[in-house]
Amino acid sequence: MLSTNGASTPPDVPRGLAGVVVTDTELGDVRGREGFYHYRQYSAVELAESRGFEDVWHLMFHGRLPDAAEREAFLAGTAALRGLPDEVRAALPAVARTSGPSGPLAALRTALSLLGASAGFRPVYDLGPEERRADALAACSAVPTLLTALHRLGRGLEPVEPREDLPYAANYLYMLTGSEPDPARAWAVERYLVSTVDHGFNASTFTARVIASTGADAAACLVGAIGALSGPLHGGAPSRALDTLDAIGTPDRIDSWIRQRVLAGERIMGFGHPVYRTEDPRSRMLRSVAEGFGGPLVEFAVEVEARVEAILAELKPGRELHTNVEFYAGVVMELCGLPREMFTPTFCAARVVGWSANILEQARDSKIIRPAARYVGPQPPQPLPKAS
Repeated sequence: MLSTNGASTPPDVPRGLAGVVVTDTELGDVRGREGFYHYRQYSAVELAESRGFEDVWHLMFHGRLPDAAEREAFLAGTAALRGLPDEVRAALPAVARTSGPSGPLAALRTALSLLGASAGFRPVYDLGPEERRADALAACSAVPTLLTALHRLGRGLEPVEPREDLPYAANYLYMLTGSEPDPARAWAVERYLVSTVDHGFNASTFTARVIASTGADAAACLVGAIGALSGPLHGGAPSRALDTLDAIGTPDRIDSWIRQRVLAGERIMGFGHPVYRTEDPRSRMLRSVAEGFGGPLVEFAVEVEARVEAILAELKPGRELHTNVEFYAGVVMELCGLPREMFTPTFCAARVVGWSANILEQARDSKIIRPAARYVGPQPPQPLPKAS
């Protein structure tokens, strides 16, 4: 499009590129009005309810679910990549110490960049498909090891070495706590991990693809995605949703606490989603997982959910505001013994697979992502003032 002076004028687009299609993908999509999302051709919720994490990882990387032999090979291959190079392991105490209150997710940016450099990751532009996939597999396999080591070091504990005989979720919990988890907790955390592998073209996924479009290496792409995830408007706040339950305290305080905050224009953590206009399917699935454990926390969460939705419907009629993935994710992770500061890092341990699949897909396209901006400052050129 040309302006009256002959210059190229960018087209009008919604703020934040909302709804703007920027590429084609075979990896999945979110249908917000239907309350449905999928990985490739399969319902993501059905996968979370019936398949292991490695099966879904294989699906995202290879385009199909594995058969028995492929599953065994993939499990063994990724488990063998969980260990860290000596030079990276030696640097982690300093990384954890200097990250301080910023926590494991901030430290992961530094540690993952160091891992990529140590492993000799090369620009995806210079690699073939198998070499790109090998780097992505190595990064995804190491992220849980890095996260748990950084967390433990930050608490004055020694890291726990990964075990190759445990699947992804169980090994993650083992490295976090130092004890092999009971099957029910490992199963519950695996349901959460599978449900959060990918979720459309969100900010962190888009960031990973923008960096991949420059031809940068896989670690650079993932570090950028983690940086986007760390922002409070994107990274989710399952721990903050639990803080809401703590602040309410008892059932008799639900209505007054919620009404006061809604009328003050405050956001109720764990409710509402920028895409879904129905109940978040991830929340529905995780509520079922939580109810499988039962107990006072679950009963209270279900009661709070019902009252919040009723009050929001009364005070904000016409708006569809339901629980999002954060609400019951926090409940499930609390029940499984994860410390709250590790809730969002645990999300990252799953989403790294989705980011990597997007990086691999983007790397097949040699076109750099280079949007335009509309200049709205003072009209140039203006006379340059003399230096005083």
